[in-house]
Amino acid sequence: MNKTNPKVDAFLSKQKNWKDEFEKLRTIILGSELTEELKWGTPCYTFQNRNVVLMHGFKEYCALLFFKGALLKDPDGILIRQTQNVQSARQIRFTSVREIVKLKTTLKAYLKEAVEVEKAGLKVNFKDTSEFTVPEEFQKKLDKSAALKKAFRALTPGRQRAYLLYFSTPKQSKTRESRIEKSTPQILAGKGLDD
Repeated sequence: MNKTNPKVDAFLSKQKNWKDEFEKLRTIILGSELTEELKWGTPCYTFQNRNVVLMHGFKEYCALLFFKGALLKDPDGILIRQTQNVQSARQIRFTSVREIVKLKTTLKAYLKEAVEVEKAGLKVNFKDTSEFTVPEEFQKKLDKSAALKKAFRALTPGRQRAYLLYFSTPKQSKTRESRIEKSTPQILAGKGLDD
């Protein structure tokens, strides 16, 4: 069994929701080859410094999120794609310790496969940024401002995709324009949507 991380101990001691579920998941994960860390304020498990799986809680469920879940075989059909825009990560959701106990053997197999994916150096083939639709409102703004166009192109592909998805989501043009207007200074500063 791998060593526990004091930062995760502190995280778990403060949990009000899903504490028992997190403890059970932690025990299962620590039986694998993964190293326990705390990233993004939540327990994250890595293999040779590469993120493999993390635990996180929501209002209605807690989950294991496999960073490269799209590459796992999923013979039991339990991996969930959070939204259609998620390309790589997949979740397994739980609402009780009983569900976790029932899936213990399956979870161990999925963890083992996730480690094998890392050992093999497999990578998810992400959709190219050019395949994402640029909302008309944003395209007009890019056409009017060479500085904005240059700043947007200088962003990483992931940051570009995040903005394009954020701008495309609203149904009303007025809302899209508002999001673009609020995000423009951040783009010009070379920052991503969540920076």
